[in-house]
Amino acid sequence: MDKIKTWLHENNIQEVQCVTGDHTGIARGKILPVKTFVADEGFRIAEGILLQAACGDLIEDDILFSLIDPRDLDMFLKPDNNACYVLPWTKKPTAMIIHDCFNQQHKPITLSPRNILKQVIALYKEKGLKAVVAPEMELYLIKTSDDPNQPLQPPTGRSGRIESGRQSFGIEAVSEFDPFINDVYDWAEKLGLDIDAVVHEEGPAQFEFNFNHGDPISLADQVFMFKLMVKEAATKHGFTATFMAKPISNEPGNAMHIHQSIVDIETGDNIFTSESGNTKAFGHYLGGLQRYTPEVMAIFAPNVNSYRRFVAGIAAPVNLHWGVENRTVGLRVPESPPHARRVENRLPGADSNPYLAVAATLLCGYIGMVEEIEPSAETSTKANKQRCTELPLNIDAAISMMENSSALKTYLGNDFIRGFTQTRIADYENYKNVISAWERHFLLTAV
Repeated sequence: MDKIKTWLHENNIQEVQCVTGDHTGIARGKILPVKTFVADEGFRIAEGILLQAACGDLIEDDILFSLIDPRDLDMFLKPDNNACYVLPWTKKPTAMIIHDCFNQQHKPITLSPRNILKQVIALYKEKGLKAVVAPEMELYLIKTSDDPNQPLQPPTGRSGRIESGRQSFGIEAVSEFDPFINDVYDWAEKLGLDIDAVVHEEGPAQFEFNFNHGDPISLADQVFMFKLMVKEAATKHGFTATFMAKPISNEPGNAMHIHQSIVDIETGDNIFTSESGNTKAFGHYLGGLQRYTPEVMAIFAPNVNSYRRFVAGIAAPVNLHWGVENRTVGLRVPESPPHARRVENRLPGADSNPYLAVAATLLCGYIGMVEEIEPSAETSTKANKQRCTELPLNIDAAISMMENSSALKTYLGNDFIRGFTQTRIADYENYKNVISAWERHFLLTAV
C-alpha cells in the first residue's frame, strides 16, 4: 500500500474518509485523521452495515444472523489503490478512499456490492472477455425543503425565474444553472471522473450527465462518487439534488442508462460485430437481457418509489423489446461504427446501486451467451405503451422473482440474494407504516 501512503503525502491529506457502499448505495464507513489511517491494515467495522436499509433499519434478526456471525463480528475493509479521491468541497485536505470488504478469514464478503461486481467481471475473464460500460445519470435539482409532506418544487435559476414547460435539450435551460454545472465539471476533473456531455432532460431542472466508456469497476466507483459530488455541489448553491427514481408527480423519472459492450481480451475486438454484421453473441446477449432482466428488476428498481417511473407512455420503458435507435424500448441499440456496437439498458433507475446495476445487466447478458438464448425480433415501431407481462412493475413482484431465481443464486450466491431482498423488504415494511396524501385524499371519506 506504499502507493496510497505516497499519494496521501503528496496531496497533504489531513483526513481520510474510508467508505464502502451498502446495498442501497449509501456510503458507510469511518473518518480517520491521516496519522491513524494505516493503508496496509485497512480498518474494521461491523459486517451488519451492509444489511442496513435506506430507512436505517436492519433486516430481521433471524435472517441477519444467518448471514453474518451471531456475535456480530467486524469485517475488514481494505483500501483500493485505484479508488482514491481528493475531495474538492472540504475545507481541509480530505481524501475519500473506497474499500473492499473481507471476512475474518480474509476472503471477499459476498454481501458486498463491489465484490458482487468483481464476481461478474471474473466470469467474463474466465472466457477471455472483458466488459466495457458507459453510464448515463439523470437527476433533478429541487428547491430545498424540510417538509417531506409538501410536493417538490424546481429551484430558481440565475434569471430569478422557475422553469415552465418542457425544456428538453434546452441550452438556455442548462445555462440557468451554470454556476452549479461549472462546479460539477471542475470537481469531476479534480476527482478524475470521466464525464462527457450534459443535457437538460424533459423534467423541470432535470439533467443528464454522460460518462465516457471504460472498465466496469472504475465506472461504478465514478458513479458512486458522482452522486456524492453532485449533492455537495447542489448544497453549495442553495438547492438540493436528488437521484430518486420519481421525485415529482406527472414528470419523467430519473434513470441510469447503461451502455455495454464486450471485448475479446486477446484481440481487443468487440465480439458483438464481425465483417458480416452483428454476431450470434450479440443476439444471445440481448436474449439474456430479455430472459433474465425480470429476475434482477429488484436491483434496477430497488425502492418502492422506483416503480413510479414505469408508467406507460411517460419516458421510461415498460417493456423488454430491443431496437436500433429506438428510445421507446427497454434495450436500445444505438447506431454506431461496428467497433462501438453496444446495447443501452434503459431500465435501471438513478436510485439503483451502481455496482449492482452494472453487475446485474452484465450478468444477464453473460447468461444469455452461455445459454445461447435467442432474442425476439427487433422492434422498429413506437413501443412506450407496450407493457411486458414478464416484467415485474412493483416491488413485491420484483422481490419475489429475485428470491425464486435459481440462476441468480447460482451465479451470485444464496447469501447475497437473501441479504439484498431482505434490505428491500425492510424499507418496504417501513414504507407501509406511512400513510400518503393520496390515501387521505381519495379514501378518507370515500370508502
